[in-house]
Amino acid sequence: MKEITIYKLDLSGQVTWQYQGQVLSQEAHAIVLEATFDREDLPFQGITLKHGDRFVETYYDDRWYNLFAVYDRDSGELKGWYCNICLPAVFLVDSLSYVDLALDLWVTPDGRQTVLDEDEFAELNMGRETRERALAALQSLRVLFHDGTPPA
Repeated sequence: MKEITIYKLDLSGQVTWQYQGQVLSQEAHAIVLEATFDREDLPFQGITLKHGDRFVETYYDDRWYNLFAVYDRDSGELKGWYCNICLPAVFLVDSLSYVDLALDLWVTPDGRQTVLDEDEFAELNMGRETRERALAALQSLRVLFHDGTPPA
């Protein structure tokens, strides 16, 4: 499997997080990769994100979000989907990057949805069109996940 570096950027283009992932598949406008949660165990939305949890991450260069299916490191069970609202990803030969817009959606396996970081999103200094596209992406995800299954 090919390994690439993932760069999470803020609105100013500064790298806020980077890590490695293994490419599982690639299509014209999407890359699916596997990465491992590399932070200490963290309580989150009624679960614990554990060091070593498996993330199957889908990035798009034509959508304003990315999707992370989160699997437990011990049982392999799906914990849920973490969805970042962001500018479309930029794919390069050995890396990808995306500009995070703070707004996130957490979806549990039974379909419960929680919008996260709305206050952080509201404080970001971005143009009206960017803000509207980000909110439209969130709404699109909420509709696509209405039955608890991820969008294709």
